[in-house]
Amino acid sequence: MATARPRPQAMRLSDAAASRIKELMAKMDRPVAGLRVGVKNGGCAGMSYTMEYAEAVSPSDEVVEDKGVKILIDPKAILFLIGTEMDYKTEKLASQFVFNNPNQTSACGCGESVALTPSGEEFGAPAR
Repeated sequence: MATARPRPQAMRLSDAAASRIKELMAKMDRPVAGLRVGVKNGGCAGMSYTMEYAEAVSPSDEVVEDKGVKILIDPKAILFLIGTEMDYKTEKLASQFVFNNPNQTSACGCGESVALTPSGEEFGAPAR
């Protein structure tokens, strides 16, 4: 009998991103189930990343637990986010979450939006 292979993790966090998310969630004045990550249409390049605190896990969310943080991925965004690493960068004049996404084909000059193509790999299936 064939053994089912483990399902790949859709997204991962850098140590810096996990640490910052834990810091922010610890300061919340209400219970938080996780950080919901997605994409939306808009901006000059076509799409932008979204992040919000989630009070509950939706049955349709893709749940990723990495480095002690629960990330909830919007089901409409999963094919755009497969293989993405979420990082947190602190520079001289700004600190921000950064998405290192292999599905990103370009970005606008202001850095607010990106062009994404859905992953060619079906989530949970081996690449062809």
